[in-house]
Amino acid sequence: MRVLRIGKRLVGEAQPCFLAAEVGINHNGDMDLAHRSIDAAVEAGADAVKFQNYHTEDFLSDRTLTHEYVSQGKTVVESQFDMFKRCELAPEKLRELHEHCNQRSVIFFSTPTSETGIQELIEIGVPLLKNGSDYLVNLPLIRAMARTGLPAVISTGMATLDDVKDAVEAFRGAGGKDLILLHCTSSYPTPPEDVHLRKIGAFSAAFDCAVGLSDHTEGNVAAIGSVALGACMIEKHFTLDKNLPGPDHRFSADPMEFRTLVESVRSMEKSLGSAELKPSASEQLGRSDYRLSCVAARELPAGRCLVASDIAFRRPGFGFPPKQLDTLIARELVRTVPPGHVFLPEDFA
Repeated sequence: MRVLRIGKRLVGEAQPCFLAAEVGINHNGDMDLAHRSIDAAVEAGADAVKFQNYHTEDFLSDRTLTHEYVSQGKTVVESQFDMFKRCELAPEKLRELHEHCNQRSVIFFSTPTSETGIQELIEIGVPLLKNGSDYLVNLPLIRAMARTGLPAVISTGMATLDDVKDAVEAFRGAGGKDLILLHCTSSYPTPPEDVHLRKIGAFSAAFDCAVGLSDHTEGNVAAIGSVALGACMIEKHFTLDKNLPGPDHRFSADPMEFRTLVESVRSMEKSLGSAELKPSASEQLGRSDYRLSCVAARELPAGRCLVASDIAFRRPGFGFPPKQLDTLIARELVRTVPPGHVFLPEDFA
C-alpha cells in the first residue's frame, strides 16, 4: 500500500487512519449550517471535512425523476432536480468554506461533477479531489482529475471489478499517481450484511493502492472493523442533528457519534500494534510473576541428586522453567533447600 500526502497529512500504510466528515448536502443550502458543521466536525476530531460542488445540470435534465427518503420520521418524495439544486454550492461559497477549514486547520475537499467543478477546486487550493460512486464510469472526468497532479479518492459503490479496473487504468493512464480507492456500498443506510469489508483487502491486492471505506451504515461497527482490515481512510456522512430535514441526515453520524468513531479508531490502531511475535512490553513483568519455575517438592538435603519426584512446578517464574526439567534430573545439590525453593544455578555443583 502506498503512502501519499494530503496537505500536511501522510495517509496510507502505517499511518493513522484519515477520517473525513462528509457534510455533503447536509448543509441543506444553508451556509450558517455549513459553517457550524465544519466547527462541529473539527471538535469531533475529523481530519477532513468534505462537501460537494456539483452542478445539478451536469447529471440531471429530466425533472420528473423523484427521490424517496425518510426524513424526520416521514417518507418524503420529491423532485431530484429540486433537491440537489437547493444544495448547490457556488464557487464563492466553496471559497468561503475552504477558508473556514483553513482557519480551523482541517482539510477541505469536495466532489466535483465536471471539469469546471475541478477547476473551481484547483483555484481555491484544495489538496485532494473526490470522485463519487455515481461518477465511477465517467472516465473523462477521472482523467481530468489525474491531470491535475492532485491525490484523488475514487469511490467504488455499485461497481463490478471491471468498472474499478477501468477507472484505475484511466487515472493512472492520464498520469495520476496518488490514489485512494474507497470501498463503498451505495445503499442508504447500508445493512450490515451488505457491507462486505473483506473487499478492502481484495481491492488493495488487485490495484496496489491505498484503500479505505466510504461508510453508509448506521453506527460505527463497520468503520472500526475496516481499520482492522487495513482501511487507511474512512469517509462518514456527518450531520449536526439527525432530525434535520433532508435525505441523508437520518443515517449520518452526529457530532457525538463521530467523536466516538474517532476515539474508537485511534484505540483500534493502538490495539493492532505490531506483528512481531514476541511478548509486549506490559507482559515482560508477567513472565516472571505468572510463569512457573521448577521448585523443591519437599525439603531436600545437600548432596542429593535430584529425581523427578523432588521437583514441582510453582510460581514465580524467575527460575528454571518446567521445560528444563530434564536438565535438573541427577544434578547434585550443594546446599539444603526448603520446600518450595525455586531452583537456581547456584544450587548445584
